[in-house]
Amino acid sequence: MTRERSRQRLRRRDRNALIAASLTALSLTASGCVVVHGERVVLPAATRAEAAKAVTAFTDAYNKADKAYDSSLDAPYVTGALSDIDSARLRAGHVNSPSGNANHTPLTLTDVKITIPEKAGWPRWFVADARGNKGGNYRWVLVFTRGDLGERWQVSYLTLMAPGTVPAFKTDEDGWAEAVPAGAGGLAVRPDELSKTYADYLENGGKAFADGRDTSGLRADRAKEAKKPGLVRQFIDEPLTHGDYAPLALRTADGGALVFFTTHHYEKQTAYTGATVPVPNKDVRALIKGDVKQSLTLESIANQAVLDPAGSGPVRMLGRVQGLTSAQGA
Repeated sequence: MTRERSRQRLRRRDRNALIAASLTALSLTASGCVVVHGERVVLPAATRAEAAKAVTAFTDAYNKADKAYDSSLDAPYVTGALSDIDSARLRAGHVNSPSGNANHTPLTLTDVKITIPEKAGWPRWFVADARGNKGGNYRWVLVFTRGDLGERWQVSYLTLMAPGTVPAFKTDEDGWAEAVPAGAGGLAVRPDELSKTYADYLENGGKAFADGRDTSGLRADRAKEAKKPGLVRQFIDEPLTHGDYAPLALRTADGGALVFFTTHHYEKQTAYTGATVPVPNKDVRALIKGDVKQSLTLESIANQAVLDPAGSGPVRMLGRVQGLTSAQGA
């Protein structure tokens, strides 16, 4: 090949690359989602149509996995805390009913409201809350996230909130919400400190959280359980903040934030000499490794949604889901 032909080929390659890049940018601009240098530019995390499609895809996968008790069917659609909780539930279901879930009722989500924040960089995420046909009249609140343009949208957080408790969000004239950075100040507790603050609260109490079922009520339940004769209960609560367990926060209309965060929990039950530790139910038994003789250690993951007020004041728990992920007998 002559030097001139080589130069011509290089010029054609450069021109084709420039045309491809230009067409891609034009196509993305026409669709309303510009992703060129998206790691630096503040952009909506998703289009509204894309978000609605992600909700449908998750619901379909969730139903298939629940019907078959097969975690592989929705594994590509879940991550973080929900992945841990959901996969353990399905594993236990499969052990107890290998042929599938005879009591399966498809999950349907109606009155779906989607809130999409504008932000720079990854991960991108949005919140969907909907009326579900399971769990009474609670709202199903789901956080969809992805770490790259080529990744699938996955649900990292799923909590249930009572009707009327999903807060109003701050939005601009186009309806886009505001993402609150994990290290943002101006709130009662910084989002990236909520996991540790809650773990400390469960152990030591305090004024960081408003009284409620999952705060003062949970502490009271633990104290009551500890007094039961014949069995010693020990609790360890740990923060969980890395990777897909990182907190995510949306600015509320009143200047505070709705924050989603994860915690990690252990409960060890030890029987006195001559007694045995009772196993609560068959789903717990399905996840136990080893023989339960004198002790049983339960490991679980919880995801919380809280209203973190501007300035001072206690954080208010809006929703919490805790699920057993493993158990060890000894």
